[in-house]
Amino acid sequence: MTDLSKFRIMKRAPVVAAVLLIGSGVILGYTRLSKHTPNASTFQVKREEFLDVLQFHGQVKAMRSVTITAPAEAGNLQILKIATDGSQVKQGDVVVEFDKSKTEQQLAQYRSTFKSAQAEIDQERAQDVLKEEEDTTAVLKAQFDVETAKLEASKQEIVSKIEGSEANLKLADAQQKLNEVQVKLKADQALDKAAIDNKTQASKKASYDVESAERALASMTLSAPSSGMVSLIPIWHAGDQSPFKPGETAWSGAPIAELPDAASMRVLGRVDETERGRLALRQTVTIQFDAIPDRQFTGSVEQIGTIASLDFSGSWPFPLNFNLQIAIDQGDLRLKPGMTAQVTVVVDRIANAITIPVQATFQKSGQTVAYVWDDSSFREQTIVVGRTSRNSVLVVKGLNPGDRIALKDPTVKE
Repeated sequence: MTDLSKFRIMKRAPVVAAVLLIGSGVILGYTRLSKHTPNASTFQVKREEFLDVLQFHGQVKAMRSVTITAPAEAGNLQILKIATDGSQVKQGDVVVEFDKSKTEQQLAQYRSTFKSAQAEIDQERAQDVLKEEEDTTAVLKAQFDVETAKLEASKQEIVSKIEGSEANLKLADAQQKLNEVQVKLKADQALDKAAIDNKTQASKKASYDVESAERALASMTLSAPSSGMVSLIPIWHAGDQSPFKPGETAWSGAPIAELPDAASMRVLGRVDETERGRLALRQTVTIQFDAIPDRQFTGSVEQIGTIASLDFSGSWPFPLNFNLQIAIDQGDLRLKPGMTAQVTVVVDRIANAITIPVQATFQKSGQTVAYVWDDSSFREQTIVVGRTSRNSVLVVKGLNPGDRIALKDPTVKE
């Protein structure tokens, strides 16, 4: 080996040694790290405030609202326009507009009928006046004839017996004629009155039809009686339960929309007997509306039912529980009846408590255990649970702050 070769080998020796040293260190570190890393997700035990909470679902309801319904006297009506569900309106704004063409045609017909009835009454009265004048003239003439016959009959003492008898017969005929024309006068008057009454009734009916059609026409446009938010009412029609839409037909008196009083909005829910015993009036709650995920509301317990009732929204057998009413502290233009919400009530607070996630507890042989990491493996540790609330567990014995516990059972192989 030449001196140059020896020099090159001596120069490379420290570099090779360093590479070997670094490689062995990496391997050793990886081995130790893999030895002390849990093979499951863990949670580090610490002391913090434990919140004992109750949660239940509820639905928004307006305790006061104005309902807008289809006209009661217009029959079935086709909807031309309807306000959007959830839109804000001012007093006097149009909420629903119906097709007026049919009612306008009916109104024109009723007005024509009323005008004809009035003309018939005027004509009947004119004819009655002429007939009464004729009858009255006939009565006056018959009375005159009777008086003339009486005068002739009074001369029977100075005329022959035959002439006297003829005078008496003429008097009797005149009396009979007078009675007939008087009876005819009364009969014609009664008939004329009946005819007038009949035509007057027809005129009144035509007038009523006109007024009804005018009212119906005026009600074809339904305006907001006050400012607020439009809440369209779902109703069973056309094979589905949904609000009315433009082009659909609404029947007389059908509920279409309501304007809820925003100040009267409440969340109504139901709680079972055990939960009811932990609630109290004026307890503070937090409310999360499913349709308003970007904001959390606060409120308070306003009413707690005193009598249990069947909850038909549950499965059979229907449970017995209690009604609950929650007042909402904040307002929001997006709030409307029918919205669902999750209500959370903090019934107790425990400071400086050992709290772990509920998924970190497991049932083994009738005991509650947790799996504690001991640098190289998980150790099964029996724990004593004080309370469970939502996703948290209050541990009163078995764990210490700083312990690392598994969030899933490490003994179960996947």
